[in-house]
Order: sequence, then structure tokens, then C-alpha cells
Amino acid sequence: MTEIEQERYSRHLLLPEIGLAGQEKLKRTRVLVIGAGGLGCPVLQYLTAAGIGTIDVADGDTVALSNLQRQILFSTADVGKPKAQAAATRLREQNPLITIQAHSTFLTDENALDWIAGYDVVVDGSDNFATRYLVNDACVMLNKPLVFGSIYRFEGQVSVFNVGDGPTYRCLYPDPSDLPACAEAGVLGVLPGITGCLMANEVIKLVTGTGELLSGKLLVFNAMKMSFQTFALAADPANKIIMELSAGRSVCALPVLEITHAEYRKRLAQAPDLQLIDVREPEEAARRTLGGKLIPLRQLLAQPTLIRADQPIVIYCQSGMRSRKAVEFLQAQGFQQVVSLQGGINAVPV
Repeated sequence: MTEIEQERYSRHLLLPEIGLAGQEKLKRTRVLVIGAGGLGCPVLQYLTAAGIGTIDVADGDTVALSNLQRQILFSTADVGKPKAQAAATRLREQNPLITIQAHSTFLTDENALDWIAGYDVVVDGSDNFATRYLVNDACVMLNKPLVFGSIYRFEGQVSVFNVGDGPTYRCLYPDPSDLPACAEAGVLGVLPGITGCLMANEVIKLVTGTGELLSGKLLVFNAMKMSFQTFALAADPANKIIMELSAGRSVCALPVLEITHAEYRKRLAQAPDLQLIDVREPEEAARRTLGGKLIPLRQLLAQPTLIRADQPIVIYCQSGMRSRKAVEFLQAQGFQQVVSLQGGINAVPV
């Protein structure tokens, strides 16, 4: 360890529980953080500060103005930029002694195993059930420890899965059909910061071998009551037997349908009454647009009646993530002729 590293991490070196040996472990560790949103931002910042040697961040979405209330890695100037790239830029400035790699794409059944195989620890900061099951199942198949967090309104949850004989995410939620519909909800701005810090703490403990991990436990934090509760979580050995990845096809009962830009052009020629809806923020639409009606996602979720249900609908955003959420929401409201533009405006040739 260099003199600069010893000075930067001196407060860790002074802790007998971590010390030089623990800091060296952090330096040798490769961590994959899935999601650079509310949870991913504080996880990334604190793991970067702690000296994790290699941190990869994966997120196919772009920064929206509505993200800035809680996603503190980003500024107004980042709106419209790929989240992974914007996060990596800030993190490299924070700690140039480590390696930060950005991946502006989403995990799928096809790429998850190859991707996750190269890391020592996986952190799930995603915001949808399909990704959570997918990440869990890939980690089980590859025997990778998984640090998990989730937030909803005023409540955060944290656990550590797949450590030894400990439980997996499927031990917490065995049946995807019991989960609530895939729709966005409000969240207190500071909540993901608190929850993300707790997740980063578990990563550091896991890597250095200190303290008691939240394996076999679910920590629940309520910001309104300022209360912490820890619940025992039993492991079901059956959930360790996973033969293939199909999480993305099995979680949400209502399928999210996507079409390519070429398919959209064909539909437009066949259905002149087709509604094209842009769910980005006005600042993004001002830079580049495919036309149609601008209804930011938060507004659409509050007022779905702004869209006619009796006409075919194509929804687009920057990368396809927000439009998928919009489709999920509208399908749950009874809309049947609604699809998302695959890859968003980023996939449309200039």
C-alpha cells in the first residue's frame, strides 16, 4: 500500500477490526453495483471512499430531473446523461486511486451470468422485482454474495443473501405472484441515502470479515418513526437449486411489450390515430425528440386519463426504462393497446 493510500485510508487503518490487512482486502475486491439510482448513489460513494479496488456500475437509464431529489451523485447538468457514465465520472474525481467502470445497459437473462461471474460481491440497488429475482438467481448459480436493499415511501430494507448456507432473496419473497403491481411510488428523499449507507456497511463487513452480517436477517428502517427492526429470515435449501435464468419472464403478471423503432414506423403507417407519448422531462425533450405528446412520467402516473385508452399507444423515453414503467402502470390500469419503444430515443438513428 502506497503512502498516499495509507494517508487516505488512515482512519480505517487505525481500526483494529480493519487495519492494513482489511484495507488490502478492500483494495483487492471487485464489486458490481446494479443500479445508479437512489440506493446505488450512496453505495457507490461510500464504497469508492472506502477504497474498494474495482467498482463497476450498471444502469441503462439516464438522469431525469425528478431523480435529483434523492440521487445525490448527479447535478442539474447531468440531466439526460447516462446514469452509469455520469456516476463513474463523479466517482473517479472522488477517488482516483481505484478503478471505476460504467456499463450503460441493463442485466438480462442472456448476459447476467457472464457479467456477474467476474465479481467478488454484487450489490442490488435496482428498483424493480424482475431485476431483483434475476440478480438473485444469477448470484445463487454462481455462488456470489449479494447485498440487497429496497425502499418504499418511508421504509427501507437491507439484507445479505447467499452467504454460506444463508437465505436468498427467494427465501424472503418465494412467490413473485404475491408481490404488488410494478408501479412507481413516492419516496422520502433522504431514505435511499440512509438505506444505501447501510448496504455499503454490509459490503465492507463482508469483505473485511468484521462484525455480524445481515445474513439470515432483514433490517427494516422506518424514517417516520425513526425505528429499526430486525427480523429473522430462515433459509430454504430449495431456493438454492436454480437451473436457469428466467426471472425477467416470470415476475410481473402483466407483460411489458416493446417494439423497435422500425416496428413503430410500420405501426404508424397502419394506424394514423396512434398516440406517441414522450415520458421524459421537458429539458430532455428540448435536446432531441421524436415528436408526440410530452407527458413526464410522474405526471402520467398521477393522471393516466391524459391518454386515451381506446387508441393504440407507443411510449418512449431516453433509454426505454421509464417507458417500460409507464407501460406497466397503464396495463395495470386496464390499457391494452400500449407498448414501449425499445431502447428509447437512444436506439433511434440520428
